[in-house]
Formats: sequence, C-alpha cells, structure tokens
Amino acid sequence: MSDGNGRRAQRARYTRGMGRGLAVAVMVIAGSAGVAYYYQHVAGRVVQAAENSNPSVPADARVDRGRYLVTITGCGDCHTPLTMTDKGPRPDPDRLLSGHPERATVLPAPKTQGAWVWSGAGTGTAFAGPWGVTFAANLTPDKNTGLGIWTEPMFVRAMRTGKHWGEGRDIQPPMPWRAYAKMTDEDLKAVFAYLRSVRPVRNYVPDYVPAGEE
Repeated sequence: MSDGNGRRAQRARYTRGMGRGLAVAVMVIAGSAGVAYYYQHVAGRVVQAAENSNPSVPADARVDRGRYLVTITGCGDCHTPLTMTDKGPRPDPDRLLSGHPERATVLPAPKTQGAWVWSGAGTGTAFAGPWGVTFAANLTPDKNTGLGIWTEPMFVRAMRTGKHWGEGRDIQPPMPWRAYAKMTDEDLKAVFAYLRSVRPVRNYVPDYVPAGEE
C-alpha cells in the first residue's frame, strides 16, 4: 500500500510538473507570437508614421505657417464665399474656405471672348472663361464634400502636377496651381496641415462645366 501510494504521489507530482511546464511553454509561445505581431503590424506603422513626419517642425508651428501662407496667397479670395453686410460684401467667416455654396443660384455664364474671364454668382466663387465654368472647391476637412479623405502626399502631388487628387482630371483655371508648384515641400505640407485644422463645412460644390456645355 505504501509503495502504491508513493508511486501515485510521484505520478501526481510528475503530472503537476508537466502541467506547469506546458503552461510556461504556452506562455512563452504566446509571448513570442505577441512580440512578432507587434513588430510586424504595430511597430512598422509607428516607424512609417515617424518617417512621414518632420520631427524638426512642431505640429502647431506647421499649422501656423500654413495659416500664414494661405492668407498671403489669397486662397480665401476665391474659396471663401462672400456675404453681404452693411459695409458691402465681406468673406463669410462661417463658411471659411468652403468653396462655392451648393445652393447658390447661378445663371448661365455670359459669352466670353479672348482673354476675358468672368467671375460672379454673387459669392465670388464661380468663374467662366474660354475653358468653361469652374467653381471654387471646398478646402475644409469635411470627409464627404471637402479634403477630408485627402492625404498629405496626394495634396502635394496635386499642387505639383495640376491634377485633381494628384493623378485625376486637370485642375481648371483660375486656380493658380503653377504658382503653388514652386513652393517647397515643407510649405505645401504646412498649407495642408492648416487646411486640415479649419472647421469642416459640409458643402457640395458643383462640378466643372466644360466649354460649350450648358
């Protein structure tokens, strides 16, 4: 009986030891898998994000620089609708950089000849010329009607190439993208950072109307 009890106790201790060993092995494997997943999926994204940013330029400084550039280059002159005040038409602060108002009534553009360009619609955001009729785009970070889904590289390519989204249709006059194309990468990134910081305005701007179309 004592020998039997001793063997059973020995087997029990062996089983418990095997159980603890198996548990440790499982934890080691799980930990290794977790570390591998982190370096493959998480750390990679962190490194990529760091590579895509400029640590020498604080985020708030970049936005301030972008605000300055957007102001001195007159982006709001076309992209911020005008509203009538007791002192005449003024940029509407509630629709900052939101483009041509989607509900604004626009009459057919008058015939243009030669180099003449016509701007009107009462908001200063619609333009007609030999190329057709264009409407100032919504530059706010609204995801459905503005730049909300744009990325920084996409914006920089658009300003460099004069292509919508950096690879789509041509950006039509009077947008002076050729002047913006002369900006440094850092200045264009600052402009984009500022545009991402303004209040989103949901405003669907009408599509470009090619010359000869109503």
